[in-house]
Amino acid sequence: MGIKLFGEVFLTLLVITDPPGMMPIFLALTGPLSARDRNRAAWQAVALALGVIVVFAVAGQTLLAYLHVSLPALQAAGGLLLVLVALELLTGKADDPEQQSSTANIALVPLGTPLLAGPGAIVATMLFVQRSTGLVDYLQIGAAIVAVMVAVWLVLRFSGVIVKILRPGGIEVLTRIAGLLLAAIAVQLIADAIGSFVTAYLNAR
Repeated sequence: MGIKLFGEVFLTLLVITDPPGMMPIFLALTGPLSARDRNRAAWQAVALALGVIVVFAVAGQTLLAYLHVSLPALQAAGGLLLVLVALELLTGKADDPEQQSSTANIALVPLGTPLLAGPGAIVATMLFVQRSTGLVDYLQIGAAIVAVMVAVWLVLRFSGVIVKILRPGGIEVLTRIAGLLLAAIAVQLIADAIGSFVTAYLNAR
């Protein structure tokens, strides 16, 4: 059961975090940075995502209940954050040195959250924890989360090779594409949240 649970959690979170899909967004946000700062942003984002997912796995239900925040609300908030970042990428403000955020800020939002540790990863982890029945299951879930974050870090860490191939012109094109992808992800998050709100309202009547 343990190995099966590990595989289930690992594959689920790997699909949700989507490391290959994260790469163009990561390169768009960190393209103007040096290789050293880009690598720092990668591990900071992964470390933050790991921390957020673990916190919600351990105390997610209690935390949300205490704050009177529903999962759809969390999802909508993540969508709104991504809209702001997508607009910056699409309008070119992310390329402006005067508009550039620090490496830590880029790693915090939107890389660490809500892209890596987004509503999907948080909800999936909370559901796996709820289904668990003992220490062995918890250890398997924890190991799977760490394994996924290591896989994400490896993809982001070695994305610098692509930067050398694309050059500044290619990075600019990639930035616009990443902005469009982020905007689509944001709209989908908000639409799903609205659907959940409507469903909850209809069921309550």
